Amino acid sequence: DFFTAVEKKKESMTSDINKQIGQKKKIEKFEEKLKGDNRDLSFVKMKSMFFIGFTFTALLGMFNTVFDGRVVAKLPFVPHSLFQGISHRNLMGQDMTDCSFIFLYILCTMSIRQNLQKLLGFAPSRAASRVGGGLFPTDQQSK
Repeated sequence: DFFTAVEKKKESMTSDINKQIGQKKKIEKFEEKLKGDNRDLSFVKMKSMFFIGFTFTALLGMFNTVFDGRVVAKLPFVPHSLFQGISHRNLMGQDMTDCSFIFLYILCTMSIRQNLQKLLGFAPSRAASRVGGGLFPTDQQSK
């Protein structure tokens, strides 16, 4: 009677160990799949960054030759002295509310880059972005 109880206990422990090994294998397979998905996501992000960077650099060169030395906007404020070199670049006169092309281009590029990536289909979905983490994770990703 004592030996049968020990045998049953031994069998249950063996089956528990086998279940744990099976779960570990499933976890390892899932982690490998996750690593592959993260690699694919990084590749898509990299392609997007290169495409958008190349496009905006080409546009910068083209528009810079067209609008060099021309006032393209009138700012409703006087920029901080740190930014006056860029905002008044290659412009004649001392009116610091005059805006050069490069300053307006930088502001527009910063505001439309994300939307352009989404429009062209290069930006990953929100869920994929949350999982990706990246080099600088947001507060929500680091929790």
